[in-house]
Amino acid sequence: MIADVLIKNASELVTVRGARGGPKTKQGMQDLGIIRNGAVAIEGAEIVAVGDTDEVLATIKQARTVIDATDRTVLPGFVDCHTHLVFGGSREDEFIQKIEGRSYLEIMQRNGGLFSTVEKTREALAFPRALMKRAQAFLDKMLAFGTTTAEIKTGYGLSTESEFGLLNIIAGLKESQPVDIVSTFLGAHAFPKEYKERKADYIQLVLGMLERVKAEGLAEYCDVFVEVGAFSPSEARTILEQAKKQGLKLKLHAGEFNDIGGAELGAELGAVSIDHLDYISERGMELMAEKKTVGVLLPGVPFHLMTNKYAPARKLIEAGVPIALATDFNPGSCPTLSMQMIIALACRQLKMTPAEAINAATINAAYALDRGDKVGSIEVGKKADIIVLDIPRHQQLPYWFGVNTVAKVVKNGVITYPP
Repeated sequence: MIADVLIKNASELVTVRGARGGPKTKQGMQDLGIIRNGAVAIEGAEIVAVGDTDEVLATIKQARTVIDATDRTVLPGFVDCHTHLVFGGSREDEFIQKIEGRSYLEIMQRNGGLFSTVEKTREALAFPRALMKRAQAFLDKMLAFGTTTAEIKTGYGLSTESEFGLLNIIAGLKESQPVDIVSTFLGAHAFPKEYKERKADYIQLVLGMLERVKAEGLAEYCDVFVEVGAFSPSEARTILEQAKKQGLKLKLHAGEFNDIGGAELGAELGAVSIDHLDYISERGMELMAEKKTVGVLLPGVPFHLMTNKYAPARKLIEAGVPIALATDFNPGSCPTLSMQMIIALACRQLKMTPAEAINAATINAAYALDRGDKVGSIEVGKKADIIVLDIPRHQQLPYWFGVNTVAKVVKNGVITYPP
């Protein structure tokens, strides 16, 4: 057989194989399926052979492109399953306020925070090409850090015109750059200022948007921010139940600053993932474990907000909740594009092992987007989304922080980084 791409001599080929029809849990998160002196063969956009180098070379006699991964670690591309990548403006001024001790919710209540980004995003949507170009630049940086699949939420429009403007930009991004994009409608991110005293009217507006979202095929998921100052569980239920009727899959923001029952609600409604979970009840953990609802942990948020309140990852893992990791890239609470940095934080602040963090950033994150059968591990038949790291052992991935260890990115069988 002649392969299009052959990666050989990997010090560690971290396949992350072993998931069986669902995300890894408990002790399964320690298994990385490592092959020493490993090799991967790619034909087109698909992985066609995986094994030790001698084994693969016995079947692959020739390759058009050969990558020698001697003294390097090879992983599946990272899956960033929670981002807010399309937005206008930035919020470095609020960063100073956070250093001075003001909380995220306090800044938001003063018409800053999310509302500041809504205002700047609405202004930026007057020039959609420029906004798309900016988002493309973010995705280029993500790819350079090893992310090959990403979810992008709306939520900075909070009006019919602006939310659909964001959805159309996300649709354009899917066609304009190599990172695979999953689109999520987050019209229920907050009540916009003009609806502050008319919350029921805004909920009706969101319900109307849902029908159009599904009709135009612009999103796969519907998300709701269940939090004090955002949507109550009963308000969220109204939106999520309608989204489910429209055929959209469900996600929730829950437990970022308070536990008001979002985890229980999401598990009951069959959400694919519930994200944040810095605050979660024992009952919430039990229900998520029972339903196999993925808990997407976002340690970059408490790190940037300086709250020192991180998700109880060890309790969640022990309870059997499948855990994923993501950046939550956004201008207010986590301005990072690097899943490598998130893995480093997960080990330091959530006390996850390197193996658990890598599984959470690859195969479990893929299942958080219902993509576990296509991406997230290096296995025959899956997409050839592979990263080569300039480190000899996977344990060095979280050990180094604030640096990019990626030497090469192969996306859909094509070397896309370095360009």
